Amino acid sequence: MNLVVDTSVLMAVLTSEPERTILISLTLGVDLIAPISVHWEIGNALSAMLKRKRITLQQALSALSAYEKIPLRHVEVSMMEAVRIASELSIYAYDAYLIECAFSRRVSLLSLDKGLLTAAKQWGVSIVEVP
Repeated sequence: MNLVVDTSVLMAVLTSEPERTILISLTLGVDLIAPISVHWEIGNALSAMLKRKRITLQQALSALSAYEKIPLRHVEVSMMEAVRIASELSIYAYDAYLIECAFSRRVSLLSLDKGLLTAAKQWGVSIVEVP
């Protein structure tokens, strides 16, 4: 089974957020995929945490090392379709990339971002709810 995951899920796992255990259990034995943009969003999220002094450089580098060990397949998405989705749903392209990734591959989306999940459902993407 394939499952699209977003930055919120990956960061929750990497930074040991309270949802970490449930997210790991939801993704065991699943092939994780994400648009290529997620790769850069991880770096952006960590740099934002550094800027706000929520983590140290060593913690950021350690999180990146852990990220590199996650069996995540980065895939191309249609930017044309993503921009159409962004326009129709009035969302940012980064969220539309995730929706297009899941929709075009007919797989579910796992996210902690309620706005993204709402938009995904509106587009007809199945989602995995985090209990």
